[in-house]
Amino acid sequence: MANIASTTASAGTEVTARALREAVFAGLITLGLFVLFVGLKTDQNIRNELVLTQRWGLLAIFVIVAMVGRFLIVAYAQPWLAQRKAVKAAAPEVAKEESFFSRNFSKIAIVALVLYPPVILALTGVQGSLKWVDNFGIQILIYVMLAWGLNIVVGLAGLLDLGYVAFYAVGAYSYALLSSYFGLSFWVLLPVAGLLSACWGMVLGFPVLRLRGDYLAIVTLAFGEIIRLVLINWTEVTKGTFGVSGIAKATLFGIKFDASKDGFAALMGLPISSAYYKIFLFYLALGLCMLTAFVTIRMRRMPIGRAWEALREDEIACRSLGINTVTTKLTAFAMGAMFGGLAGSFFAVRQGFVSPESFVFLESAVILAIVVLGGMGSLTGIAIAAIVMIGGTEILRELTFLKLVFGPNFTPELYRMLIFGLAMVVVMVWKPRGFVGSREPTAFLRERKAVSGSFTKEGHG
Repeated sequence: MANIASTTASAGTEVTARALREAVFAGLITLGLFVLFVGLKTDQNIRNELVLTQRWGLLAIFVIVAMVGRFLIVAYAQPWLAQRKAVKAAAPEVAKEESFFSRNFSKIAIVALVLYPPVILALTGVQGSLKWVDNFGIQILIYVMLAWGLNIVVGLAGLLDLGYVAFYAVGAYSYALLSSYFGLSFWVLLPVAGLLSACWGMVLGFPVLRLRGDYLAIVTLAFGEIIRLVLINWTEVTKGTFGVSGIAKATLFGIKFDASKDGFAALMGLPISSAYYKIFLFYLALGLCMLTAFVTIRMRRMPIGRAWEALREDEIACRSLGINTVTTKLTAFAMGAMFGGLAGSFFAVRQGFVSPESFVFLESAVILAIVVLGGMGSLTGIAIAAIVMIGGTEILRELTFLKLVFGPNFTPELYRMLIFGLAMVVVMVWKPRGFVGSREPTAFLRERKAVSGSFTKEGHG
């Protein structure tokens, strides 16, 4: 007994010593990384002179947080996880029955989204609901639609597309220009924008039929930049950097959401507010997202969907099976681009203004990050990743209490990319195949089972 106790004590002492060493190393690394970004800040005075502001207190907070966090992980979290893993490995395998929530997660989520606007309206009032319905509702749904569209190209067909924002821009400008010059309605231009984007998807697909991997990524990135530069320089049509403003709003069976006597509020006997238009757009975006999910699920179960997955796994084996890789790639690009165009047209309706600054490479990177973090091929995981990333960015704007900790000049939203990058690193270490690392196969024999992430290529869910 004495030997066991001494062995346990020595092991605990060794773990504590290692945790202290790694905490010191983490503090030194944090100091080196953030000394120029956090500890020093450049400002301009009234004479336009560069002034160096020292923020050693804020830097010390970053270093202390890193040291304490690393110590807790090494001293407590890692031993606990190792013990839990050992207990789990020693325990006999028991088939777990799915809970009611996991079986009906999609239905519960749809019901919650349908009830979201009236609940927010009841809690915050008509004017208070604007922010929550628009920024936390419509914006997240737009990115969900974009990510599900890119999931067809990247997650199902395995074609790395870094210029997906180009189709987003084509959809937005198609709606804006055709609405401004020809006066067409939203319900006519919505499918038109999707079809035009699908055509551009096929235009991109033809030059990259023989490319794969890094070369494909470079060409698609160039395509996205070409579209953006065309929008900037074709000033006679697109008005360049000034953008297109005064875009017509969507209507509900011809009823406009304005302050006129024939408007929605007047007909329903409601007070004049733009919140009703935002709620209408929320349900419209939700409907488009459901359409995207329905088409994606149906396509995956069809021969073309299985051809996409075969192409993703091995293109040479795909060709040896007699699958036409030309049409397979073109349909993947066209379908993904179509949903990107639908999201772009909806973005133009929501904003009422479009400009090239809204369609930079960073947007493509964010959409691709949502697909990767959620789990390629998993619609549920991608939706969760979009909520976490886009909703988390918006929540940062509400964390004004952090100014009490870091000072009155601290602006949380300026650190969103830093937090976003750290979150990506953590998720990729913790869940390398995304939030959802398993999915149901498109074809199954006798029994319906979920495929574990360990049986699929990393990153493909």
